[in-house]
Amino acid sequence: MLPWIQIDQADVPGDGGQVLRLKQRGQEFSIMLGTNELMNSRLSGSEEALASLSYERIAGRPRPHIMIGGLGMGFTLRAALDVLPEDARVTVAELVPAVVDWARGPMAQVFKGCLDDPRVHIHLGDVGALIRASKAAFDAILLDVDNGPDGLTRPSNDRLYDHEGLRATREALRPGGVLAVWSSGPDDKFTRRLRDSGFAAEAKSVRASTKRSGARHVIWLAERK
Repeated sequence: MLPWIQIDQADVPGDGGQVLRLKQRGQEFSIMLGTNELMNSRLSGSEEALASLSYERIAGRPRPHIMIGGLGMGFTLRAALDVLPEDARVTVAELVPAVVDWARGPMAQVFKGCLDDPRVHIHLGDVGALIRASKAAFDAILLDVDNGPDGLTRPSNDRLYDHEGLRATREALRPGGVLAVWSSGPDDKFTRRLRDSGFAAEAKSVRASTKRSGARHVIWLAERK
């Protein structure tokens, strides 16, 4: 079997002193945070579902504007572009500039030019700050910046998932807008926090891969009441 080779690494801005590492084995890529694998180019099913399930809730809206928190390997972005109309806008908030460089460089074959789509705008910065600065701006906000509703990549991300952060997200959504959150596993307390913060929320179990077997992940779909 081919060995993993580290291609690059990048500091995560802000607190925590965390480091992302990009690794490659043949045509397979992995982004690691310490010993945790955040994403792998072989597993895209749940990230794609994050986009497709969200769009089902807002389909038919004129000139929809969605935010994607976390560029990752572009699976959610590509899936969103496949279903969104030509007049849509997609704002991708990415904290680590190197991840965008990886998308245009060593992982260009994975991204397949999606960053060049005229509907796409890359916002380099903290997704939480962008949410707090936005009022009724988005039809959907899709978050895939941690392995679940806690601050894995940086401790300050916890503020995205507490009551105050969820209320800020609610205000950043247009009426009837949708918040979708990706997670590696279930969290009943987070479901309750969503409902307490003014969302009609449900957790859906989806396959991690595009196959019909294997591990499952969780996607919360929360509609602003």
